[in-house]
Amino acid sequence: MSNFFEKIKKNPIIAAVNELDVLTEALNSPCESIFLLTGNIFNLKEIANKVKTKNKEIYIDIDSIDGFSKDTWGLEYIIKNIHPNGIITTKENLVWLSKDLGAFTILKLFILDSISLKKGIQSINTTRPHAVEIFPGIMPKITKMIFSETNIPIITSGLIIKMEDVKESLNAGAIAVSTNNKSLWHMT
Repeated sequence: MSNFFEKIKKNPIIAAVNELDVLTEALNSPCESIFLLTGNIFNLKEIANKVKTKNKEIYIDIDSIDGFSKDTWGLEYIIKNIHPNGIITTKENLVWLSKDLGAFTILKLFILDSISLKKGIQSINTTRPHAVEIFPGIMPKITKMIFSETNIPIITSGLIIKMEDVKESLNAGAIAVSTNNKSLWHMT
């Protein structure tokens, strides 16, 4: 299983890589974990190997990878052949399957309004992922609420612009912050 919790204790900022041209910068940053939000069937193994060579962990956002069907077969292929440290997904069925396959699993939630908040909390309580990534990440009150109602570790993401946003998220109870803001990758 993943060393996710150990890695984020060292550095709670996670490099979110949504373009391959920033992968090298993420690998050279102090970030211990990388959330991969790009890639395809042809380059995914090479990317994962580069990340692991740098002694960093890679968590693949299965919903963002091109060339794989977003179903059980694509997920199983990635887990068994790419060997990421974990899987990120918005799909409940893929959370279940990831866990069944022994993968560290992060449920990604977009909190747009009170309805999506309620449904998100229900989804967390039903699937019981290892962690939850919530968007946008600049909602300390919501971070506290989700954690208090689920007792699942929270990662905040989206609209994390300044170090102040990171600190507010962590002070609200988030265990980590995922950001594609490269300047924040170097601030620990």
